[in-house]
Amino acid sequence: MKATLSTLIVAALALPAFAADLTGPATVIDGETLQVAGARVRLAGIDAPEPAQRCRRAGRELNCGQIAAAQLADITAGATVVCRPSPQQTAATRLAKCEAGGYDLSFGMVYAGWALADPAAVSPYRTVEREARSAGRGIWAYDFVPPWEWRDGRRLTGSE
Repeated sequence: MKATLSTLIVAALALPAFAADLTGPATVIDGETLQVAGARVRLAGIDAPEPAQRCRRAGRELNCGQIAAAQLADITAGATVVCRPSPQQTAATRLAKCEAGGYDLSFGMVYAGWALADPAAVSPYRTVEREARSAGRGIWAYDFVPPWEWRDGRRLTGSE
């Protein structure tokens, strides 16, 4: 019995976080996370500011995490969202390529400047990130700490 139970546990842990497409209206959790069809998914290939993360321009601080979430809410508003599992997902993280009306949401977030191409993953969004940076769109118009550094404890000098 123990061997069978152990085998089942190992097999369950090896299953992908989700295997079928998820379709439905989306609820925005933060700038890179949605709830679709009752499941929480993270947009593959990007990293957006954390909900409490701040950025600054001309001495004025803003909550860039909230602005990123608002951007994602804007591009999903009223749309049916389809999320396809990403090959990079793990059992702990549901990663997906999500679209609203055929529009790639990860691309949209990076294009608008409210997410960065994920440096820890294979991301097709590096070119559009360079374009957003050059154009000064979104977070690129501000002083900010990349989200992965912010999660590691780095903050803007004199804030947070």
